[in-house]
Amino acid sequence: MSSNHLTYGYDRKDYAKFKNFAWKMLLSFGLTYLFFYNGRQNINLVMTQMAEGLGSTTAAMGVVSSALFWCYAFGQLVNGRLGAFFGYKRYMMFGVAASAVLNVIISFQHSIPVIAILWGINGFCQSMVWSNGVGVLNKWWPKKERGFASGLATAFSGIAQVVTYLTVLLCMELNPEWGWRAGFRFPMIPMVLMLIAFAMLFKEKPEDIGLKPFEEEDAAAAARDAALTEEIEKKGFLYPYKVLFSEPKVIVFCLISAIAGVGRYGLLTWVPTYFMESMGLSIKAGIFSSILLPFGQACAMFVFPLITDKVFKGKREPMLALASVITFCGMICFPLIKTQMPASVMLFVVGVSGMVTGVIWAVAGDMGGRAFSSTVVGVLDWAVYMGAAIQASVFGFVKDTFGWPAIFITIGCLYIIMLVLTLLARKMKMKKL
Repeated sequence: MSSNHLTYGYDRKDYAKFKNFAWKMLLSFGLTYLFFYNGRQNINLVMTQMAEGLGSTTAAMGVVSSALFWCYAFGQLVNGRLGAFFGYKRYMMFGVAASAVLNVIISFQHSIPVIAILWGINGFCQSMVWSNGVGVLNKWWPKKERGFASGLATAFSGIAQVVTYLTVLLCMELNPEWGWRAGFRFPMIPMVLMLIAFAMLFKEKPEDIGLKPFEEEDAAAAARDAALTEEIEKKGFLYPYKVLFSEPKVIVFCLISAIAGVGRYGLLTWVPTYFMESMGLSIKAGIFSSILLPFGQACAMFVFPLITDKVFKGKREPMLALASVITFCGMICFPLIKTQMPASVMLFVVGVSGMVTGVIWAVAGDMGGRAFSSTVVGVLDWAVYMGAAIQASVFGFVKDTFGWPAIFITIGCLYIIMLVLTLLARKMKMKKL
């Protein structure tokens, strides 16, 4: 966080303390999330083995995978508010611990319906963390620096996907006799260890360390935050939803977020299986080829919001429009590539261009401020995972009916729709926020 003689209402001593803890909050949240995907993305890497071991099909396993996305989506819709009600830190810690326990229980199951139910519950527990964590970060990072903070936090979630790929691969190498079950056991250990560090470092707001809330440079934004906070206290739990779903711009960004969910998780869910089935690669080779996808997504999560802050001066839509065009071109070309290395490189390109959620979280912070931010993030992440759930439910059948190219072409066409929606959103103004 740069000083530039801006102390956000603090004297020099308190500003140094505030700055120090703002970084601690960002890093403790980011490092916890670094291993959190071990309890969510692991299923994508063992889906083929699970189908074989349980006597199922790829399409049926896609439905199992979608159980997490559906429950995660609706969990995000309410968990931003529930975290504010019960306490962000306590709520987030329960979500991490419960997810680890559920993964271990799943590793001992033999029934697909039971696994689907447990995986859905796991999705709800996983949804307890992100919106609340971003909501807390908005209490520590002022609007001017929020794009950087949300981008770095989202970059950790992108790197987390890489960590999951490597962790699951290592566990399966060390315990080949466990088969797919290895991917649901040992990866939970670093999740729990990071939870301990999180419990020691994480603070919900400046008041918890004896500081007053920071003051925005923008007096109008500060007054708006204060007024909205007062309105929430007066009108109760459901008031933020009433306000948000009456804003046309929020609805448009929900649609943009849903397409981003289809793109991000459509590739993460199916690319490892694509390399194994279409190109005949082993699980190990398929994972190594696929890893450039989440690596590219991690790069985008950090770089895109920073560009919107520094180059586009806080305007998010130009970055979304550029990313939409590049992703469309990449997705149309991807099925035409028939060899491993060029396909892996193209995955990196579309991983970067298609990963626009880092920009979306910055938009959420801009729209919601400190008062509504966790709820706005929850609503938009609900939309992201609605898209993820739909693709997981449908793409398995699309692949079985029309072949692999249909999945990638569909994703590309959706990004053209995102481009149109982005151009529409650019002209829209918020009415009540």
